[in-house]
Amino acid sequence: MFSLSLQVVGKNVSSSSERASEKGVTQEDMSVATVTEISALSDTSFEDAIQQGIARATKTLRNVEGAWVKDQNVMIEDGNIVGYKVNLEITFVLDE
Repeated sequence: MFSLSLQVVGKNVSSSSERASEKGVTQEDMSVATVTEISALSDTSFEDAIQQGIARATKTLRNVEGAWVKDQNVMIEDGNIVGYKVNLEITFVLDE
């Protein structure tokens, strides 16, 4: 069982030009990163759900630099665990 959804959260991770110039960073040195939230579901483990989520993200997104496990849930039916769900925040740098 595998379920995956992509959703752009709309966060930009970048410095303002003013603060960057104070630190001696030029416009050419700056990168803009975006964070996207991904949900992945596995029937075996949280680790497998994370691996599947990262694998799926890197098929679509370029320049993936990191991921943060935002949330973990187990799916339960009749008192038994039937699935492991993770919500990941994936950070990737935008192309110039």
